Amino acid sequence: MSYMDNYHEWLNSSALTEEEKNELEALKGNDKEIESRFYAPLSFGTAGLRGVMATGMHNMNVYVVRQVTQSIAGLVISEGLEKDGVVISYDCRNNSEYFATQAACVLAANGVQVYLFDGMRPTPELSFAVRHLGAAAGINITASHNPPEYNGFKAYWSDGAQLPPKHAETVERAMSEIDIFDGAKLMDYDKAVRSGLIKLLGSETDEVFLEKVLSQSLDTEPLRRVADRYKVVYTPFHGVGYKMVPDVLSRLGCKNIISVPEQMEPDGDFPTVTSPNPETSGAFDIAIEHAKKHGAHLIIGTDPDADRVAIVAQDRDGSYKQLSGNQSASLLLDYIIRTRKAKNLMPEKPYVVKSVVSTELARAISEADGIPMYDTFTGFKYIAEKIAEQEQLNHTCIFSFEESIGYLIGDHCRDKDAITASMLFAEMGAYYLDKDMSLFEAVDELYERYGHYVDETINIVLPGLDGKAKMESIMKDLRGGDMSKLFEGPAKLVKVTDFLDGTSMEIDTGNTYPAELSGSNVLGFHLEGGSVLMVRPSGTEPKIKFYLLAHGTDSNEAESVLDSMKEFVAKTTEDYL
Repeated sequence: MSYMDNYHEWLNSSALTEEEKNELEALKGNDKEIESRFYAPLSFGTAGLRGVMATGMHNMNVYVVRQVTQSIAGLVISEGLEKDGVVISYDCRNNSEYFATQAACVLAANGVQVYLFDGMRPTPELSFAVRHLGAAAGINITASHNPPEYNGFKAYWSDGAQLPPKHAETVERAMSEIDIFDGAKLMDYDKAVRSGLIKLLGSETDEVFLEKVLSQSLDTEPLRRVADRYKVVYTPFHGVGYKMVPDVLSRLGCKNIISVPEQMEPDGDFPTVTSPNPETSGAFDIAIEHAKKHGAHLIIGTDPDADRVAIVAQDRDGSYKQLSGNQSASLLLDYIIRTRKAKNLMPEKPYVVKSVVSTELARAISEADGIPMYDTFTGFKYIAEKIAEQEQLNHTCIFSFEESIGYLIGDHCRDKDAITASMLFAEMGAYYLDKDMSLFEAVDELYERYGHYVDETINIVLPGLDGKAKMESIMKDLRGGDMSKLFEGPAKLVKVTDFLDGTSMEIDTGNTYPAELSGSNVLGFHLEGGSVLMVRPSGTEPKIKFYLLAHGTDSNEAESVLDSMKEFVAKTTEDYL
């Protein structure tokens, strides 16, 4: 069927409300918008579903939510796990609560036990609850840090990690076979609650989760010594961290927690920020004003579903500046290793995991202490897979992270956890304050030990229906061109790795050999001196991402390499902008 046929099928469906019909009627004559909504279904991938909320087959709406939940129900039933149940949580976004209750009603109608949180909760608590309750699966209604018009549906399996590929494929296949309007079973919510098929989770689950979070604290003695003068500003950016993060910081021993009042109220419109992504330029402007007013040492900000966290600290000149995800992760890793060794808390077989596009400084830090570092592809499902693999060998992960401000510490969940990371960032901040050091001085100390690292991510946004084709063309050009001619600067290209087929090629000799990872559309360009440039089309957004990871003996050399990488990106993408 054509996109116009799909449009008319929806427009004439008796399932739509009058308001939804009027919404579609208003699109008549706007072929571009009709095509964007009806050219294809919203596809279910390894990260679930994510899209703009609107009436249409390529959007997030209640019909899509019911359809995908029916597919999840079928998967759970096929595995004989309906009594183990499915945990459901949701965030602060518009329609999140409604989508969550509708998902619960679909599962209940299929005879699947449901554990539904009685209010919005952080993403890591959903992952924890699946593991804690021994549930078969989990559903999280969230679009993480996307703009306000988005929502999403993330599915988890019994280990608390996102669905493994074979289950994701099962769900995607089932969705294609289920009629979007009448293919899902549905049970009345109140009836499902009375029957016990829907059980509500409340503060008792919060408390067990918080106990697990607090158990990851390593050393509160420095915090105790500086507690009276140590000041921490916190903002949830209108998200679900508004209760739990201040609570955890208080229980840790922080006495001066300054919440940003303008941003503490959960609100799916995110009225005080242009984007609820903590990495967005200007996101911390309001929090910084409060930090200046109170003379705060650290600012912590969590994204709407509290799985990602960013920090801001005073720079050398006294101004407040955000640390990159790579800087924050490197500092925290160094703190974890130092403190575990000093307190005799290092497990027998420790290791660290990072995404392949994250800083190599972390590898230098971990391997200097004899701790293995493993790379995975981008996405915490891959990190969770590596942790599960190493768990079978009785190895213990002491830290895992992605450069996009996602961190995991502990084994209580299998997804990014901004609650635990916020706690440890606060603990680390106190550790350095006790040593009369700022966090940026601590970063400088790392550079003195391991060389200077500077990183930058360039997002080339390619919206519209032709955006995907442009991204494919860029990747094709990169695979087929003479890349050595595109790099002009202090460090020459020595190796190219194609992570799609898992091969690395030496530039000088042309020799190829197997790479550590394969099976993902990622290219890696390795330069002299340990600098790396990674290229990856985003799986959830219309953009291609260039990760510039420059290394030098000093800041001048590192910045010079970074400049040469920027020139490479400009030459590579100029014909597509």
